[in-house]
Amino acid sequence: MKVGVLSLQGDVREHVSALIACGIDPIEVRRESELAEVDALVLPGGESTTIAQLAEIFGIFEPIKQRIAAGMPVYGSCAGMILLADQILDAKQGQKTFGGLDITVRRNAFGRQVDSFETDISFNDGSSELIKAVFIRAPWVEKVGAGITVLASVDSHPVAVRSATLLATSFHPELTADHRIHRYFIEEVAKPALEKVK
Repeated sequence: MKVGVLSLQGDVREHVSALIACGIDPIEVRRESELAEVDALVLPGGESTTIAQLAEIFGIFEPIKQRIAAGMPVYGSCAGMILLADQILDAKQGQKTFGGLDITVRRNAFGRQVDSFETDISFNDGSSELIKAVFIRAPWVEKVGAGITVLASVDSHPVAVRSATLLATSFHPELTADHRIHRYFIEEVAKPALEKVK
């Protein structure tokens, strides 16, 4: 499986390192030709509007949107969750997303940079072990649609969700040494989705 990391802005290096730790040799994606090489994609944390604008400048916004609509497995953390959401609350004027996840997210829901925090949360992957979650100007999910599974919540707000082919977290697992989320994406989301395509 070839997994790409959208490498326009944000914590690209941390996602690359996490994927390597999971046995994946990731491809940094900035161009349509690089996107064409990958079977699955990771959207890093960063600034969602900046990532979308750069994707348009680099000519890969629509190709990514089309690949997601066609069933390419994608994992998005923080800004990546916003980019996968079909609806955004408190969006900047004209803010665009790749879409694909039938969720409504609220930008900066947990507060500003100074309100960033870490906490241990339960992640519904069959393990009883808690995950250390790092929230930095994080969104949360206000509404989930049909076909969306909530995998983790904080104060009753969903912070990790998935569909058949897409996974999103409002926190940053790439900033910790725990690679369970990346492994979950590879093993439980991407591999089954790609096997159905074969």
